[in-house]
Amino acid sequence: MRTDTSNIGFIKLGRSDIFISPMGVGTLAWGNKMWGYGKGDYTDADLRDAFKISLEAGINFFDTAELYGFGRSEKILGGFLKTEVVSKEKPIIVATKFFPFPFRLNRQCLQKALRRSLIRLELNSVDLYQVHWPLPPVPIETWMEGLAQAISLGLTRTAGVSNFNPQQMRRAHTALAQRGIQMVSNQVKYSLLDRQVERNGLMALCQELGVTLIAYSPLEMGMLTGKYTPSNRPTGIRRQRYSSTYLEQIQPLINLMREIGQSYAGKTPAQVALNWTICKGTVPIPGAKNKRQAQENIGALGWQLTKQELISLEEAATKIIK
Repeated sequence: MRTDTSNIGFIKLGRSDIFISPMGVGTLAWGNKMWGYGKGDYTDADLRDAFKISLEAGINFFDTAELYGFGRSEKILGGFLKTEVVSKEKPIIVATKFFPFPFRLNRQCLQKALRRSLIRLELNSVDLYQVHWPLPPVPIETWMEGLAQAISLGLTRTAGVSNFNPQQMRRAHTALAQRGIQMVSNQVKYSLLDRQVERNGLMALCQELGVTLIAYSPLEMGMLTGKYTPSNRPTGIRRQRYSSTYLEQIQPLINLMREIGQSYAGKTPAQVALNWTICKGTVPIPGAKNKRQAQENIGALGWQLTKQELISLEEAATKIIK
């Protein structure tokens, strides 16, 4: 059944004047050999299909980073952007990230990195630039100064962070506010199987400050798709992390997601999981390496779980992630 995405609506990115789709596309795997790129699993043509199908469905938000594929993800996305006719009514919103390597010691490093990202993306500016991790030795405030200056130079429209805990986020928000800049986002891991941001106060802080919580790994590295079972474990770097015992423990949740999905014209566990994150007020950015995955993600849009269904899913998930 084709998903009707004509009514997906758009939401503000933080308190900015930028409007994004309620779900974006994460490009971690684009150009990344660790995820099978260039090894026969998927090609640039597959990624182009995922890009175009996402756009056609109304998804306008694409997130990348200089670290993804060591710049290859940005280059691929930039190449795709170049082929699209973009109107003011339907802009494509691009976000990328700065990685604070320990040899980067001042805010000028951030601007240099951003300029290199812009070259790879073939853009004059990005819509959102994020500090990827709050890593030492450089203080958070220094990187916020760099973000503020990047905005003043017209290299990015807005500023955000990623993987910042509540204390780090408040420091970053304050530092930006002192320079007249509103932080618009914090990109963190969030899924039915990882709800730490609810417990540590980060979600509440985002709501308090008007900051969009961008949820990466909303499908828990594929564990919420229903594809993997104790007898069909993932390969590669995920195999050690997700044991047969863990996969057995999550099967009741997967079964519940399948049951709930049936009442929505046969939605899949992945689509139920993504819809849950949207209902929680976050913007999930699942990956899409090909046409099939993009279509699967799109199926999470245009409908909404009930309050009772949200509660049932969370109760089932809590039994797993105690």
